Amino acid sequence: MNLASLLETWGDTQILAAAGAGVGFFFGLAAQRTRFCARAAVIETCQGQLGPRFAVWWLGFSACLLAVQSLVMLGGLQPQTSRFMAPIGSLSGPVMRSLLFGAGMIMTRGCAGRLLVLSANGNLRAAIAALVFALTVQASIAGWLAPVRQAMVSWWQIDGGPGRDLLKITGMGPMGGLLLAALAFTSGLYFFVKTHPQRSALGIGSIAVGLTVAAGWGLTQAIAGQSFEAVQIQSISFSSATAEFLMRILSTGTAPRFGFDAGLLPATLLGSLVGALAGREFKWESFQAENKLGHYLTGAVLMGMGAVMAGGCTVGAGMTGGSVFSLTAWLTLLAIWLGASMAWRLHRRMGWPL
Repeated sequence: MNLASLLETWGDTQILAAAGAGVGFFFGLAAQRTRFCARAAVIETCQGQLGPRFAVWWLGFSACLLAVQSLVMLGGLQPQTSRFMAPIGSLSGPVMRSLLFGAGMIMTRGCAGRLLVLSANGNLRAAIAALVFALTVQASIAGWLAPVRQAMVSWWQIDGGPGRDLLKITGMGPMGGLLLAALAFTSGLYFFVKTHPQRSALGIGSIAVGLTVAAGWGLTQAIAGQSFEAVQIQSISFSSATAEFLMRILSTGTAPRFGFDAGLLPATLLGSLVGALAGREFKWESFQAENKLGHYLTGAVLMGMGAVMAGGCTVGAGMTGGSVFSLTAWLTLLAIWLGASMAWRLHRRMGWPL
């Protein structure tokens, strides 16, 4: 049975949810087994080294770049129609709010994706932080924080289309993007082999994390090409997915219709749980004396506000948006990195727990 037949039988919303579930499961599984974490990579660079945690993150990110740019060259993805390119964008949102997201990531000991992975491993600290993150995202989208978000994103706007495409802005084009991605992946392999000379399974898992992002792009593009309905092409992003999941729990009547995000988050939790059980790493963890609740909650609020303003988290904007060379997505990733670095240095200076 081909995709057109599946869409006719089950409908585009159900197929999109199934695609999100498949992508989310393998992301959760691979991220759990590799301990894929942008926060850990930031801390290593702050310490003046490109160590093992950075190598895992960079290999996954560069694999994502190469796979997505290969999709573009083969005609399997048209990123110009995505939310990272087509609509009017904001430079003030990605820069200013990403700094908050980066600081919050340090305080909660993980980005949004990492919190979900840890929650499924029995970490109650991460679960509470993830819940507060979801509440803040929803408040920023349609709640009492929405006016603040709308005001800030209007400060420095840029037109959609070529104005948000780094490959067009620089004149490199699709071939240039593919070459840059290939160079990044080569460097990713180099750093990984240098820091993990005999851990090929870890390398495969890191690459798998990046490939799940490409899979999300490819699947939604294929569904959009076959469906008679308007389908948004997208990939992994946990800011909107957590808010939608929360809405479904609180009130199914007001929740958005089923789609990619509906399957993404629960499947990510399931994939991480399977990985934890397979590795015998599932363990209930609560707050200890050095794990201050207020520290986690403040960080979760900062991440929630930052994620909506910046257009996503380290995975949603950084990897998903960065892989199509969106200007605002790359600004988001760099600002998150900067904000996290500043927060890490402040924590060290003040003697706060990291």
